[in-house]
Amino acid sequence: MVLDYGATIQKLLVKGKDGNYTNVVVGFNHPSRYRLDDNMLGASVGRYAGRISNGGFELDREKFHLYHEDGVHLHGGKEGFHHKFWSIDEVNKDDNPSVKLSYKSKHLEEGYPGNLTVSVTYKLMNNALQVIYEGTTDRSTVINLTNHSYFKLDSDPYIDDYELQLNCPYRLEMNEKLLPTGDIIPVRKSEYDFLLPRKIGVQRLNTVFIKDIGNEKVAEVHSKTSGISMKVFTNQPALVLYTPSDFPGICFETQNYPDAPNQPDFPKSVLRPGDIYNNISIFKFDSIT
Repeated sequence: MVLDYGATIQKLLVKGKDGNYTNVVVGFNHPSRYRLDDNMLGASVGRYAGRISNGGFELDREKFHLYHEDGVHLHGGKEGFHHKFWSIDEVNKDDNPSVKLSYKSKHLEEGYPGNLTVSVTYKLMNNALQVIYEGTTDRSTVINLTNHSYFKLDSDPYIDDYELQLNCPYRLEMNEKLLPTGDIIPVRKSEYDFLLPRKIGVQRLNTVFIKDIGNEKVAEVHSKTSGISMKVFTNQPALVLYTPSDFPGICFETQNYPDAPNQPDFPKSVLRPGDIYNNISIFKFDSIT
């Protein structure tokens, strides 16, 4: 189930090993609750997911000032895409059902240049959810979209026993404001090492992992309670893994590097007129007895 507010995934039902269905995304039963939600449950985040430093960025020798708190711009600003009502453009109810939503962000909305048109397509196919973000602009801008669903694969009150594996040999070093320093750190033999499957445990993560080049599969998580396993595939270079401390759930934010507009050595986040932004992620589910 998808809402037009924030292009939000409200429900995603997956059958477990006992034959019963579990809603694997954290959310509310009543759509009105999302208007008061600070966690962006299931929402589409933009115009730039993650953090941008210095209260803005420079593009083509012009400085653009963004809404910020103590110099940090987060998830598109005070009224980012997760706070907007998107248009429902297409609904397909065939064997591979899908819905397409779009939003038009005006020039200098939240301080960003260019009239930007974005869309997201949610498609169910082969026991997987395919999420496709696209965007075009009439003026050079920066863009970084992601879905902010918190996955919860069973009814247990915690996620500590989930087995997690990440095809991410490196992570970004962060400062005290959770902004990238620019340094890239190996994860091997550290608390961030999930190269081999292991339990999440009591640690809580808010970490930018760098995907293994040449491997579209970025993550896998499994609940022994429900038997549900989820694999994450993406064409994006980074995965922000967030496990909040105040409720159980795990967020896989497939995206570009945070603060790329201010970091010349990071993958480029600039979208030019005539080009198409394309961000594809697949969340594939299996039930293991």
